[in-house]
Amino acid sequence: MSTVKVENHRPKFHFSPPADWMNDPNGLVYFKEEYHLFYQYSPNGTDVGGMHWGHAVSRDLMTWEHLPIALAPDEKGMIFSGSAVVDWNDTTGFFGGKPGLVAIFTYHDHSGLTQKQSQSIAYSKDCGRTWIKYEGNPVITSDQYVDFRDPKVFWHEETKRWVMVLACGQTVCLYHSPNLKEWTLGSEFGEGIGSHDGVWECPDLFALPVDGDRTNLKWVLLVSIGAEPAFPEGSRTQYFTGHFDGRAFVPDEASQTVRWLDYGRDNYAGVSWSDIPEEDGRRIYIGWMSNWKYANKTPTEGWRGAMTIPRELTLESRNGEAVLIQRPVLELERIRTPLLVAEGEAVNELNLLLKYQQLETYEIVAEFVLAQGIDSLGFKLRTSEQEETVAGYSVKDSAVFVDRSRSGVVDFHEHFAGIHQAILPPDLQCLQLRLLVDRSSVEVFANDGLAVITDLIFPSPSSLGLSLFCNGKNELPYKVKIYQL
Repeated sequence: MSTVKVENHRPKFHFSPPADWMNDPNGLVYFKEEYHLFYQYSPNGTDVGGMHWGHAVSRDLMTWEHLPIALAPDEKGMIFSGSAVVDWNDTTGFFGGKPGLVAIFTYHDHSGLTQKQSQSIAYSKDCGRTWIKYEGNPVITSDQYVDFRDPKVFWHEETKRWVMVLACGQTVCLYHSPNLKEWTLGSEFGEGIGSHDGVWECPDLFALPVDGDRTNLKWVLLVSIGAEPAFPEGSRTQYFTGHFDGRAFVPDEASQTVRWLDYGRDNYAGVSWSDIPEEDGRRIYIGWMSNWKYANKTPTEGWRGAMTIPRELTLESRNGEAVLIQRPVLELERIRTPLLVAEGEAVNELNLLLKYQQLETYEIVAEFVLAQGIDSLGFKLRTSEQEETVAGYSVKDSAVFVDRSRSGVVDFHEHFAGIHQAILPPDLQCLQLRLLVDRSSVEVFANDGLAVITDLIFPSPSSLGLSLFCNGKNELPYKVKIYQL
């Protein structure tokens, strides 16, 4: 008799914890040819509580080695979200003049009548395998903010000092430090701008070249927003672009409009890796693939929580405005197995080929020419007689969408089932869709990462069908490539 445990919804090519609860990515840092992924982790079951920092490492962003818990709660509180950096010049004095890893995290103390949050640091002399908490913790406290958490730290070369962006209720505060121990408040951002539909969390701040031009840099500020009962969307992430001088972030005109990083329901608390080598040059991001609306209720057994696919972020000009573009990292292509290449116009001919592709985890790269008379088009994924997830484009709404109303198990929360969409230009002549389908998720990258939708799905293991649909015509010029992942 087989003793292998069947985990129907365990992702195949997305990161998930070996067991128990996981949420926000923390401490993303690259050091000595390893990508470190720390994460909010509760080793006491599949419900949130008793936060630790879980830990895994990878050399290719696709395959991960699980390591022991990095940071555990103590008398100062639970270990909430934060970041990690390489202290290349030993500004802390922890490493005897050599480089080493420093983690910056939030202590959450709920032992009194009210919660208290403060910022602290820990350091590692052995590539992150063991950690020593700084004896002078906490390094930043506040009597002003109840929600005072999620420090994201980076080295600002122009001012030769560390910068921290920190979530403070409905704003972010920017601190600076020479040594990661003593911090000075520089400025505050967020009053009267952006979405305030929930508490601000998990900020990130970094510079990107516009259209690859290193002489034309803009700063990008990411801010996640917690779920509130009044807003069915739940947890979301917005972004701002602007200028940063080492002390204050000044938004540009485009940031006066709320801009979402992802138009699905399941990409939250995402941040980027620090210390990616200059010769690589990428800004790589990952998010928690869930939503606080229903994160405690998702129908998995023995484990709960997964990460999005790692994505490269770029700033690119669209209609005179620098917008944030997301693409799966190139490393994803290394786990591809080609299954199908097709080009033509007859939808029914392609569906004859797709009929025999019983697929669980895969990637679709498709291009379409939008002819007159087409109402909507796209793919029906993970289908059976009872189930389907629909990912496509509505010509009437000028929007790419995911419909997970019949995607499998949807009744665990009233706001799970539904349609999520992102507007694309109404004068669109060609449509490009890249779909990543795993055992419990679908990620849609439309028009080369201009619009992104990330949604969890929980289909039956037997729902393996795939088809193309085109409401309005049977003729639809297409190019389709399918890869097993």
